[in-house]
Amino acid sequence: MICPHCHHDSSKVIDSRPSDEGRAIRRRRECEFCGTRFTTFERLEKAPLLVIKKNGNREEFSREKLLRGIVRAAEKRPVTMDQMNGIVDKVENEIRSTGESEVRSQLIGEHVMKILAKVDDVTYIRFASVYREFKDMNSFMKEVQEMMANGKKIDKK
Repeated sequence: MICPHCHHDSSKVIDSRPSDEGRAIRRRRECEFCGTRFTTFERLEKAPLLVIKKNGNREEFSREKLLRGIVRAAEKRPVTMDQMNGIVDKVENEIRSTGESEVRSQLIGEHVMKILAKVDDVTYIRFASVYREFKDMNSFMKEVQEMMANGKKIDKK
């Protein structure tokens, strides 16, 4: 590892510990030439995952974009940020576990809705209304009725 101070290319590891909930390793290093101490992080390199949009365009999967959509749907609802991050983690793990390098956006939306239906009714309906692009009140009501038929109550708050 190159020293950020003197640019010498030899350093030794003084301390290593897990970081970012086990998704990275934090290493304290010391330059063997000038003695400067610095920190590096080692992370697993993930292969790029492309999302095939409804119009056929492809774009790189973005955890941040998915999280923003869930945050918008959960606005003023009793869904914590930890729950929302957990949903994104579960969805990303599910789609990456297929081993495919490309995934349809519809599949991502279905995974999110499956989890949201168990977390909060209103958040689920809000997310579904954007994802499914309800054209009118009838299609919206059909979704609500299906939820009710499947034993899910609708929160009237």
